[in-house]
Amino acid sequence: MSTSPDTGTVPIIDPELDGAATSVDEADAADAAAPGTPNGRRPGLVARLAASVADPVLRILVTATLISRVGRGVFLTVTVLYFTLIVGLAPHEVAIVLGAASAAGVLSSLAGGWLADRLSARRLLLVLTTLEAIGLICYVFAGDFTSALIIAVAVGAIGQATNSTRMAIIARAFDADARVHARAVLRTVTNLAIAVGSGIGAIALLAGTAEAYRWIIVGAGVMYLLGLVQLVKLPTSVDAPRPPAAPPVTTETGSTDVAASAVAERRALRRHSPWRDPRYLALTALTAVFGMQFGVGEVGVPLWIANETAAPEVLVAAVLILNTVIVIIFQVPLSRGTHDLRRAGRVSAIAAWLMAAACLVYAAAAGLPVGFAIAVVVLAAVAHAFAEVLSQAGGWGLSFELADPVRAGTYQGVFSMGYSLGAMVAPLFVTSTALSLGFGGWAILAGVFLASGLGTWAIARGAARTAAPASAV
Repeated sequence: MSTSPDTGTVPIIDPELDGAATSVDEADAADAAAPGTPNGRRPGLVARLAASVADPVLRILVTATLISRVGRGVFLTVTVLYFTLIVGLAPHEVAIVLGAASAAGVLSSLAGGWLADRLSARRLLLVLTTLEAIGLICYVFAGDFTSALIIAVAVGAIGQATNSTRMAIIARAFDADARVHARAVLRTVTNLAIAVGSGIGAIALLAGTAEAYRWIIVGAGVMYLLGLVQLVKLPTSVDAPRPPAAPPVTTETGSTDVAASAVAERRALRRHSPWRDPRYLALTALTAVFGMQFGVGEVGVPLWIANETAAPEVLVAAVLILNTVIVIIFQVPLSRGTHDLRRAGRVSAIAAWLMAAACLVYAAAAGLPVGFAIAVVVLAAVAHAFAEVLSQAGGWGLSFELADPVRAGTYQGVFSMGYSLGAMVAPLFVTSTALSLGFGGWAILAGVFLASGLGTWAIARGAARTAAPASAV
């Protein structure tokens, strides 16, 4: 599980799912009827994959992501055990290190987007990716809690700044639906690459030696560096355009007041700040809350299966694989059209109902016989996976379409910061509700996800209403 809107009544699940399926079928039919399609047949899987990355910028980003995220998968597989078995950290020290790394990413998410509006986003991405690779390699020198903490904080901060910069590039390099499509393709590729990297990381786990762990971590860092070979090909068009200049301030004699003009220009730029956009801040807060569903999958579900159900612990791995498969297969098709505010709102509402249902079904697995417990958990995991896919699609569409293009990087930085905050809070919130209170805690989670998802739907609905009269003018 990997980071990224109208009706007069609250949506229900079945009609909207039918609408989503119809939309996908219509898009597929359009593809089949497109000129150049032999005999009116849909192209094969390989042809469709190639067509999905036909844009040169997207092709560069996909190739770089495919390479570097294999390294990420390697690293994620060995991190906790490396800290515990090789560095010798206690479990609570590992928790502090990982928590501090997440906390560092909160501010750096904003910083990455802010810098991408003021510097060359292309060069910034190259520098940050290089620093992240070096940071990963530096883990081999961690010998105690302090050194591990310093390295983890640096890598966490740089990684989130890199993500915000990449989002700013996507916001500028593509238009409307192409942005969401690019984001969906990159997420699909990320899941594939991490799955491959996890398999490679298992080599270190099988060997079990300090040398094996360290060499595999070095290899992960090198994979990041190899991704630079593709990123250097990004065109300068992905950089921020020069912001519109404010009219020059003149003196009584008619000459330009340079100092006053600079102040006026800064004030004009501040008017495009996301911090002055309450609707975007509300969207960021709601999607951050819904983003805690990743914490449910990474923390809540594994511990619930192991401690509160009769299902075997191997089900944890099966659920993770199931989630990855659903994301890989459905993220791109279910993201189609979510650049439209109404559709983005609808899929966010569907995600809200699915996630609320998933929480209650997870809770129902406690106390059931083994076979029933497995079936119930798998059913909940399917609903959870589709909620994840749809919430990401809706969130990406709204985050791009409701952002001010003058400050695209800063807007994406704020949005990414919200996700970082949600990720940081999620483990504590999930453990203090579902894992501490049982069914009542899962019900609280269901209510939180339902409220945040429907809140996102309401924002999208209002934005669509506002945009309609404006477009008619």
